[in-house]
Parts: sequence; C-alpha cells; structure tokens
Amino acid sequence: MNFFEHQDRARRQTGRLVLLLSVAVICLVTITSLALGWLWRHLGEPALHLTSRTSLPDPELYLSVAAVIVGVVASGALYKQIQLSAGGKVVADALGGRLLNLSASNADERRLLNVVEEMALASGSPVPPVYVLEDSSINAFAAGLTPRDAVIGITRGAIEQLERNELQGVIAHEFSHIHHGDMLLNTRLTALLHGLLLLGLIGGTLLRGWSETSSGVRISSRSSNSNSNSKDGGSVVLLVIGCGVVLYVLGYIGTFFGQLIKASVSRQREFLADASAVQFTRDPSTIAGALKKIGGNPLGALLGAPRAAEFSHLYFGDGVGSSWFDTHPPLKERIRRVEPGWDGNYPKFQPRLDVALMDKEAWTAAVTGQTYQPDAAAVAIAAVGAPSVVHLQEARNTLQRLDERLRRAAHDSEGAQALIYGLLLDSEPALRARQLEQIKARLDLSLALQLDLLEDTLLRLDPGQRLPLLDLAMPALKQLDAPGVLTLRENMALLIKFDGKVKLLEWTLLRIVERNLRPSGTKIGNVALADLADESATLLAFLARMGEAGHPETEQAFADAWNGLPFSPRALPAAGNLRDLEAALKRLEQLRPLQKPQLLKALARCVEHDGRISSGEAELMRAVADILDCPMPPLLAT
Repeated sequence: MNFFEHQDRARRQTGRLVLLLSVAVICLVTITSLALGWLWRHLGEPALHLTSRTSLPDPELYLSVAAVIVGVVASGALYKQIQLSAGGKVVADALGGRLLNLSASNADERRLLNVVEEMALASGSPVPPVYVLEDSSINAFAAGLTPRDAVIGITRGAIEQLERNELQGVIAHEFSHIHHGDMLLNTRLTALLHGLLLLGLIGGTLLRGWSETSSGVRISSRSSNSNSNSKDGGSVVLLVIGCGVVLYVLGYIGTFFGQLIKASVSRQREFLADASAVQFTRDPSTIAGALKKIGGNPLGALLGAPRAAEFSHLYFGDGVGSSWFDTHPPLKERIRRVEPGWDGNYPKFQPRLDVALMDKEAWTAAVTGQTYQPDAAAVAIAAVGAPSVVHLQEARNTLQRLDERLRRAAHDSEGAQALIYGLLLDSEPALRARQLEQIKARLDLSLALQLDLLEDTLLRLDPGQRLPLLDLAMPALKQLDAPGVLTLRENMALLIKFDGKVKLLEWTLLRIVERNLRPSGTKIGNVALADLADESATLLAFLARMGEAGHPETEQAFADAWNGLPFSPRALPAAGNLRDLEAALKRLEQLRPLQKPQLLKALARCVEHDGRISSGEAELMRAVADILDCPMPPLLAT
C-alpha cells in the first residue's frame, strides 16, 4: 500500500470510526435519557411538587434529557479537539517532554537529532521538534494533526539503550504514523473518547458531592416539623445519587466500548507502521532489535507520566501495561511479523556501547553544481510517504555537505531566522546591499550580527540545499511566539518585494514557512481531478515558465506535462500572477489522495521534458509537493 492509498484508507477509516462512535453515543443517549427520565418523574417531581405522575412517559422530558446528554458529549469532544489543535506540542508537554532541538547536551542526544534529521530530509518533510521524556523505559511517539505541526517524543531509555540502527527503526516507525494519517485519526479518537468520558466524570462529581448534599438535607429535615419537607428532601438526595450513578456507570460503559474501538484501530496501524519502517530501512533487524530490547528491559515500554493512559494509542510500545484495552499487538507477534525466524528469547538488559554520531561510511559529494538522474522526479514520486534506503543515504549526503556554521545556526532561534533572511537575499551585489541595509534596521543587534556572519556562506550554498536547510530550521522557528512569527513574515515579505517583483522560488519559501508556523487542522480532500482542469493548467504553466519568459521550450514542457491528464488538449495558458497560483494550489490541496499521483507525474514530465533537472526545478517541484501535502523524498543525484 503506497502513500496515497494510505491517505484514502485513513479518510475512509475515519468515517467508519465516527460512525461506530456515533452509534455508541446514540445508544448511550437513549439508555441515559430513559434512566434519568424515569428518575426525574419518580423522584424529581414529588420533591419539587410538580404535576402528578401519569402512566405514560413524557416524550418532551426524554428529548430534553437527550439534548443535554448530547450537548455534554459534544462539548467534551470539542473542548479536547480545540486543545489538541495546537499540535503535537500539547501532547509532549502533557507527558513532561523537554525540547531537544535547541539544547542537545550530549552525544546521545545529538545522535538522536541526527537520525531524525536524516529521516526528515529523506522523506521530504520538515524536521519535527523532538522531545525527550525522562523515563528509563524504551518508548516513543508521534503526535500532531499534520506533518507541519507534528512532534516526536522519545524516552531517555530509548536514547541510551538503542543502537543507532535500532533508533532508525523506531524513528522510521514514527514517521510512518506522521505520513499515513494516523496522527489525525488518533487525535480524533482522543477527542471523541474524552466526550464519552465526561459523562462518567460528571457522575463521579455528583457522587462525591452526595455526602455534603445528604448532610444538608438531614439538618433541614430535623429543623422542620413538616413530614412533607422531610420526604421531599429525601427525594432530592435520592435524585442526586441516582443521576450520579446513572451518569457514572453509563459514561464508563461508553468509554469501555470507545476504548475497544480505539484499541482495534490502533493495533492494525502499529503493524502497518512496523512494515513501513522495514520498507524504509530495508533492514528488519532495526525495528525488531528495538522491540526485543523492550522485552528485555525490566521497565519495558511503561511511561511514568500521570496522563500516559490518555495517549496510550500514540506510543511505539505499550506504555500503560497490559489490559483489555491494549492499543498495541503482543510484542512477540510484532517481532515475528518482521523477523519470522526469531527464537523467542529477549536479549539480556545491558547498557548500549555505541555512541557514534554517523555510520562508518563517509558520505561525500561536490559542494556545488549538483545534477540529478534523468528519472529522479519519477523515482521520488514513487517513494512519496515511503522513502527507501537510497533516499536515506542522499539525506546523509546532504547533511554531510552542509557547512557546519549553517547547521549550528539552524538549531538556534536567532540563527534560524538569520538563515531565512539570508536565503531571500538577492545574488546581485548592489541590490543585496540595499536589502541588508533595510532589513538590519528592523532587527535586533544580535540577529543582525548573525546575518552578517552567515551571509557569505549562504551566498555559496548549493541551490539544492536550500529546502533541506529550511527543514532543519523549522523546530527552532516553531519556538517563536505569535508576535515573533508575525515579524518574521513581515520581514520575509519586505525582502521578497524589495526589487518590485516576486520570484516563484521566493514565494514558495514564504508559503512553506507560513504553513509550518501557522498549522491548521487538515481534511483529506475529496475533489476529483476532472473538476480541477483550470487549476492544474495554472500550476503546470508556472512550472513550465520557470526558465526565461518566452523560452521556446516552454510550450513543449507544458504539452509534455498536460499529456496523460484526464483533460482535453489545451494550449499554454497566458502568464498569470502569484495570486492565481495560490488560488489554484488551495483548490488542488483538496484533490482526492488516489488522484494526486497523476498530478505529480505531470509535474515530473514538465521538469524532465529536456532530459535534465536543474537544482531550481528540483527545489520548486518539492516545494509544490509539500504545499499539496505530499512529502517528496530528495531527488537522487547522479
């Protein structure tokens, strides 16, 4: 199953999940309404001296109770959904995680960041913030709504006890969850279950407050000579107790079935993520070795955070212990699926000895002038969401070639901002000098100094390394507060518009930064490609015109791209502006997952029409793929 099939399956599975939980809520509402309606008619009315009872139930009463129950469940789910919409950082903070990207303090932590950065660049996605949980067990998680707001968390035990190749297996497993829609599914599960659980929490609150209510009623009844008051007071107590018991029992029954649904969905996704990790690393021993060490660790994968159970379906291993609600398949079954010949014995627990930052292979390449294989774009499209070991090697190569000053700057908040500004500086010296003069007047002294120090290095940067450098800087940029993000966007816009025109590459860099720093909830598209002919033509025309305007090959590039799409023949559209492109991309984002490959293959034909791919074309194609939510691995160099 490829990336696009995974996306389509996630969309359908989300629909089935919502249907199942909706049925559970309807059943709960019906039972709860009947029970509370009966209690109200038999206990509430006498206590409040309402109308006399009749033999038939009052439909309006039950509908009113049903509306309240639905409101409680929906409010609880909506509250949790809004809380989690801020991204994976919310989950990491709830579990006590510490951000690692800006403060890696030892070789183990730097080794982990190196593995995550390699995986991110190899899969064509931004580097996610990495959090460490101070647990001695072996576990990890990925959380968020989209790849743009995803975070990866990992325990201290995993960092210290796993070999580098085993860490690769764990991180590849988590990247599978990021790319295949599992995080969005898991977030919706958490929100819906919280809505069901809220009924039980309200019932428990009523029961805990019963003693005070009961005492107050007894005092009132002793001070009154009226038998009817005493009787009414007793009815109020019984009503409170009855409501509390009903809500508590039915709320937790609903949670029980909700947890079973969550567990059944999660177990299957774990098998798929394990298989994806093997496909990525091409080495079953990576993921199998990590799973075996969980079995050999005295603490296994257990997490000590108080809220660990709330996010149990997010973890690499079973973080809350065995129960009916196991969100993970049995450990031995997971190992045997990737390593059928395993003898069933777990390794004896012992400290890890390997602390190397890189594999022994030396990945070297020329610093500038990178060229690509003739079919590099087609190979990258085939690997969307499922990069191979060759893409991992290409990512290592890219990291190895990056100047160490740029890599250090990418892990610092001010340095990351300086990198963004430096990437937007013009190559023409006079214009570049005027840009620097104007932007420095808006910057703090320390940030202006950082930009000065990085300017020459960025000027020599291979164009094919701009997107990887941008991806490396994302975790540091995500630490900016709202005013800081606004200032960054304003300064980027100033640099882009300084020469009176907006270049396509500049615009794509701005959009990538905006999408990652202002993430929003995602909805898997359901619009057919046949309904997006104009938008497809606009995008392909911009890509075909990447070179000099009026180039004789422009029309041929567009024709090559258009050929094979489900549209009637069309001439090259007139040149549009970037607002036209932005509007087209917003519509194309809603394309059905299984039809996105057709559009991406058209992009590949456009850039490959002349038998070569320039660094600029490769960069732009990957940027557009990112905007379309298709994480494209790096194009392979010759």
